[in-house]
This record gives sequence, C-alpha cells and structure tokens, in this order.
Amino acid sequence: MANEKKRLGNILVNAGKITSYQLQDALKSQKILGKKLGEILVDSKIITEDEIIESIEQQTGIKKVDLNTISFDKKAISIIPQNLCNKYILIPFGFENNKIKVALADPLNIFAIDDVAISTGFEIESYISKKDDIRKFIEVYYSSQQVSMAAKQLAKESSQSKNTKNNVEDIDDVKNAPVVKMVDYLFKNSIEMKASDIHIEPFEHEIRIRYRIDGQLQTANVLGIDSLGPLVTRIKILAGLNIAEKRIPQDGRIMIKIGNQDIDLRVSILPVVNGEKIVIRILNTANYKVGKEKLGMSEENLAKLERIISNPHGIVLVTGPTGSGKSTTLYTVLSELNSNNVNIVTVEDPVEYTLMGINQVNVNTKAGLTFASGLRSILRQDPDIVMIGEIRDNETAEIATKAAITGHLVLSTLHTNDAPSSIVRLVDMGIKPYLVSTSVVGIMAQRLVRKICDKCKKSYEANEYEKEILGIDKDKPLTLYKGKGCGYCNNTGYVGRIGVYEVMEITRKHREAINSGENSDVLRDISVQNGMTTLGMECRNLVVKGVTTMNELATITLIKE
Repeated sequence: MANEKKRLGNILVNAGKITSYQLQDALKSQKILGKKLGEILVDSKIITEDEIIESIEQQTGIKKVDLNTISFDKKAISIIPQNLCNKYILIPFGFENNKIKVALADPLNIFAIDDVAISTGFEIESYISKKDDIRKFIEVYYSSQQVSMAAKQLAKESSQSKNTKNNVEDIDDVKNAPVVKMVDYLFKNSIEMKASDIHIEPFEHEIRIRYRIDGQLQTANVLGIDSLGPLVTRIKILAGLNIAEKRIPQDGRIMIKIGNQDIDLRVSILPVVNGEKIVIRILNTANYKVGKEKLGMSEENLAKLERIISNPHGIVLVTGPTGSGKSTTLYTVLSELNSNNVNIVTVEDPVEYTLMGINQVNVNTKAGLTFASGLRSILRQDPDIVMIGEIRDNETAEIATKAAITGHLVLSTLHTNDAPSSIVRLVDMGIKPYLVSTSVVGIMAQRLVRKICDKCKKSYEANEYEKEILGIDKDKPLTLYKGKGCGYCNNTGYVGRIGVYEVMEITRKHREAINSGENSDVLRDISVQNGMTTLGMECRNLVVKGVTTMNELATITLIKE
C-alpha cells in the first residue's frame, strides 16, 4: 500500500498540484494518523478532491465518471457484494466487452481491483469518482438489494421451519433475523431515495413495494408472497399495533433514527383481498425547518402573505390536495408569528413537527378529542393565534369562524382546488355568507410541481399547441426543456419539487360578492383584477423559465382559466 500512496504523491507533484515538501509533510502525517494520503491532503486544504481526480485522469488515463448522470446496470450491482464495495469504497455500474465497469474512490489501489476481479471472475475496467457519490449510491442500490436478499432468506427459513415451532423469543439474535433486516433496509432505502411514503401491497403471488418520490409512485422491490406475514407482524410490533387483529384497519407510529436524522413514521394498515396493505408516511422533521423565503414564492406573493398574516384577527386558509406542502407552509407561518408576547395554540392530526414556544395538541378521536372539542378547549386557554390542522366539518368551521370574529387569528387548511372555491366550500359547510365575508382575511392555494433534473436537462422547440397553452404567439420561437432521465434522477427526468402558489387577499369587492352569493368564477375574476396570479399562471412562468415541464403544468391546470 505504501508504494501506491507514493505513486499518488508523485502524480500530484508531477501535475504541479502539490510540492515535494508538502508531499513529505503529508507522508509524515500519514504514518501518525494512519489515513490515506489523499484524505490528509484534502483535510489539510492543500488540494481538493476534484483536483486529485483531475490529476489522476490526466496522468494515468483512468477516466472519471459522474455517478449522478449515468444509468446503473442492476446486473453489475448484483455481481459485486456490498462488503467489498464498503471496504474499498467502490461501486459497479455497467459492462463493456465482457469487462465490469467499476467506479473507485482510489483507482490506484491494485489490491482492491485484484480482490474484485477474483470475487467476480470478470476483468475490471477502473474509473474514478467522488467518495461521497460512491457511498450514496452504495446505500441506494444495495439497501434495495438487501431487502430482496432478506426476503429470500426469510422464505428459505420459513420452508425449513414449517415442521418446527419457532417463536421470536427462540431466536438468539433478533437483530439478525431476516425480517428485522428486511424492514431496517426498507426504511433506510426509502429515506436514501428521499421518499415521502412507502406502499407495501399484497397481490395473489407477490408483494409490491413502492415509494412515493417527488409526488410519484415508483416500484422499488417485488417480493414473494411468503414474506407478507412476517413483514406485517414486524411492522405492527414496531408500531405498537395488535398483531392478532387482521380484519380491521389499524394506525400506529414508529420513531427511528437513521444517521443523524430523527424520522417519524406514521403507519396505516388496511385489510385487502390478499392480506393487509401497509402505507407508511415518512415525516422528516428537517423538511419543516424552512424560512418563508425558501418556500419558492414570488416577491409579490410573499408580500401578500405577510400582509395577510399581519391581521390581528380573522381566518387564514391554506388549501390544496394531500401532499401539496400545506403543513410546511403552516409551520413556516407559525414560526414567523411565534414570539414571547403571543400565545399560540394548535390542534393537529397528527402533530408532525414540534415547535418551541408553541402549545400543540394532538387529536385523539378514540378519547373524544376531535378538532371541534379541542378547538373549544383551546379558546378557553386565552390564545392570540390558533392553528387548526384541517377544517373538516360544519362544527369545526363554525367554531373557527366565531373565534376569528371574537378577535383571534385562526390558521387552517382546507381541501379545495383553488383559493376562490374555498369560500364556496365554507358556505357549503353551512357557514352564513356574511360570516364568511367578515371572518376570512386571506386564502392561499398551493401545489408542488417537479423540477427538471439539471444533470440530464435538454432543450427542444415548442410546438404550436404548447405555445397556445402558454399564451405565446405561435410565430415566435420558444425553447422549452425536459429531463432525458439519468442515474441521478432515477430515470424520471425530475429532481425535487417547487411550490406554486395563488394568494387571494379578501378586499371589499370580495366581501360584496360573497354576501351576494356569487360563485368562485366571479371571485377569481375579482382576485385577478386585484393582482392575483393563479396557479396556472405561476406554473406557465416556470415552464417558460425552464424550471418544470408541460406535463407538470397539465397536472395542476384542470380548470380552464
């Protein structure tokens, strides 16, 4: 190994990246610390990892590869075991001319290359890549593979123990039980993939595991149906549910720590034809720690939101479908309003993120603590600001309206398509129009649209139909963008999401229209005249700017504008 380290030092000296003195100094440190030479040079800020990669590529001809921009061949992944990948920090990604392509953090390590060649029986074609990228993709691809391997091991053990009685207590090391490993890898993989939900779906002969990533479901694993019983039982035990009850739906919660992240998992179990279907909502507390500037709002919308929440009393509504980021927006607004001179109380189902200085109440329907009963109690707690997780029924809506009229600022969510239709929804719930017009001060509708992946973004000329939808003259040239699909975006063409908002401030004209019983179209027209940009307008701007695609625009503009 010493020869290999000197070789890296010589490469960097020959490339003019470090001096001979710096090399000798680093080699002395290496003897004391026992670290790799490259790590010592990077930690000492003498050279960057990119400069080392560039020097090795120039001096040795070993090509560099950006793992974020390529498609991985799953066969290559299955050939090299994970322990070798972790030991030498390497990952296979494809085949060429009967050689297996391997990205290494240290391609000068001949022992690593020999070890992999002996293990696989293939000749190795070495590439160099960043250490963090290699580790990231080991987690992504091997944890998915480990779920399948644990399922096979479980099926094997089940068939061997059919004639013998086995209890969990009889297992010497429960942590090494295949079902425990399978669930652990399942959670780890979903978090690495930045999923918001895990769906475990039983069918006649197989179990399909899907993750919701950036709002879209993607299949992660297909397992044998034999794994269903132990898998459901394990998740029920973790969530504190009744393992013997299989006929009725059950809900529970699991708290886990992965790395430095505290992850809250909300478990929902539903009996279906072929067994029990499990959906696990992943609540990552880090996602709620955003300032209002990071919500992705335009300056005009941000100014409107500030004016709305600066009202001393009234109802402020955030509307949109499930998974549109309403909770994040509400928590951000609450953080802005939180100060020593106000009493803020919330009633939520469930409390997704605890905020310091805010009194949060968890709905418990079994014990009779509903939104309505919780809200009644809250109003006896001398609050200045009240947040209700959701206005679901007439009773909650009535109490919220009375609270707003009696001098409280009330924040809540509502499930409607856009901001103007929220007024109609409240009236439909049985609230008198004059009460709606005097209590509601502002409504914000929002959606999340997927952003085009920067690594595989490509341009194309818009056709006449696309120009017509975007409101662009058909004779004018227009360049639009879409993602081709690569390893970084899991071949979807999208990475991450951005908020699209329409903020409706209630003016005197709005109040007159509400009192006259006007429909949502009239309210929308008044809002647009008042300077409101609709969800469709906002998304069209993002398409023209190259942030998102025409397909994403189609998902939010169901209403003709």
